[in-house]
Amino acid sequence: MRLAVAGSAALLAPLQARLPRSALAWSAAAPLPLLGFAVDGSLERWEGGVLVAWFVVALVGVARAGRGLVGEIPVRRRRAPVVRLLAGLGLLTGGGQALGAGIHGVVTRFGVSESLLGNTAIAAGVEAEELGRVSTPARRGRGDVAMANILGTIVHFVGFNAGVIALVRPIALDQDTRRLHLPFAVGAPLVLIALLAWRGRLGRAEGLLLVALYLCYVAAAVALEVS
Repeated sequence: MRLAVAGSAALLAPLQARLPRSALAWSAAAPLPLLGFAVDGSLERWEGGVLVAWFVVALVGVARAGRGLVGEIPVRRRRAPVVRLLAGLGLLTGGGQALGAGIHGVVTRFGVSESLLGNTAIAAGVEAEELGRVSTPARRGRGDVAMANILGTIVHFVGFNAGVIALVRPIALDQDTRRLHLPFAVGAPLVLIALLAWRGRLGRAEGLLLVALYLCYVAAAVALEVS
């Protein structure tokens, strides 16, 4: 899904983002432990603990790599920030519960696999708001902020999210996840990071390429489901 977010943002406004090579390296390495642990088809609790610890290490690495880029950002005061925070958390909690109930209903009624639904339609819905977080700084000429957002999200999802889920309950990975979804989740950030390291920017041509790659993944996921 990161390919679609980065590609769509680049289509809206080309991204200039010369990020430190060490930050790109940490982001590229972030998914590797998850891939290694998932080879046997499961994620155990101890592996979840390792992933959370690795998330902390990788996030610190990314943050240290960008220390020299910190600048003054004008702060616009908001009214009732605590109320806004609590309201947002409440909406996220309620939305998550509704989403879980919806997934269960679709899987039960239509027989769609959880892995397909979660990695395509649900992921698109969850990540729609990230497009706003990325496209807004991109339109303001802050492609570095937009891409740093995506790189930080990659580290968070493959380390913290996966780790916490495994800590709560060990995960059994189905064959489709091991053959397609997980390799794509690891390979997609590498494609994005390679483009950034090579060009230092994402123009509309690169954005179109990233969106096309994501659509190919969705098509492959659907084909795998119906085969």
